[in-house]
Amino acid sequence: MSRVGKQPISVPSGVDVKLDDGRVTVKGPKGQLAQRIPTQIEMQVDDGSLQFKRPDDKKESRALHGLARALVANMVHGVTQGFVKELTIVGVGYRAQVSGKNLQLSVGYSNPVDMPIPEGIQVSVDQNTNVKIEGIDKQAVGQFAAEVRKVRPPEPYKGKGIRYADEHVRRKVGKAATGAGA
Repeated sequence: MSRVGKQPISVPSGVDVKLDDGRVTVKGPKGQLAQRIPTQIEMQVDDGSLQFKRPDDKKESRALHGLARALVANMVHGVTQGFVKELTIVGVGYRAQVSGKNLQLSVGYSNPVDMPIPEGIQVSVDQNTNVKIEGIDKQAVGQFAAEVRKVRPPEPYKGKGIRYADEHVRRKVGKAATGAGA
């Protein structure tokens, strides 16, 4: 069996999980999420836990087994605690600010870059260089964080750019002046 797929998901109190026609709906204190799970994967709701079963041991079934369990586990985590991605902006004069429903990035281009903030995601900026992206949908939070980072990825020589807070950027040595000129 799949190591991921066979693990049960504990459902905390205050979270409601429903399954109808292959669509799982999870409702909790932070909001509601809905997701389709593969039709061949069977979900059983017991008191306080969820189990997933697969019909056979084919490669595709094993993969979908773990996928379905991971998707629902992320939904349960999202409606109870939520997901957070933190970005750090490094560079002289580089900064960010939230204006209305847009994130405005000034990262060395001639004009600031305006990025519309998607529905269901909250963005806050601390000290003009720390961007915090929060939401209940793990995929949406991660996607928006990746799009923000893509505006100015960190470069290896001076380390300037937008990076994840826990990301380590390997630095390269620049050109060295040689003393022996021909």
